[in-house]
Amino acid sequence: MNSSPPSPSSFFIQGHAARASAAVAALGVMLGAFGAHALREVLEKTARGPDNWRTAVLYHLLHAVVMLWIAGAKERANRVAWWLMLGGILLFSGSLYPLSTVGWKWLGPVTPLGGLLLIGGWVALAVRPWVERKE
Repeated sequence: MNSSPPSPSSFFIQGHAARASAAVAALGVMLGAFGAHALREVLEKTARGPDNWRTAVLYHLLHAVVMLWIAGAKERANRVAWWLMLGGILLFSGSLYPLSTVGWKWLGPVTPLGGLLLIGGWVALAVRPWVERKE
């Protein structure tokens, strides 16, 4: 039994990236529902709380769907774009969620860094939507 971690290419070829993308999307749906129902009063206590939460969920879900599309290309997937978008979701939306609920202002500078990663993912797709692999 081989206990070594999967190679970067097998992460995409074996469908792990697609499963991870779907899990990221499911988390976005859960956070959207949580914000719309359970956190409504909490979000209304912080400045721009509801707006920031909706923006975080929108960008989270949009980029998770794009990640799933990228992962569907398997061996031709633009892995750079996929990883940039994952990092962008984590930093952009991941900073807006606590900023919206507990008002941690120190996370403010993290949000644009996440935005830059998301933009980088789109640029990577614009430059090279699919990668030709030489085996």
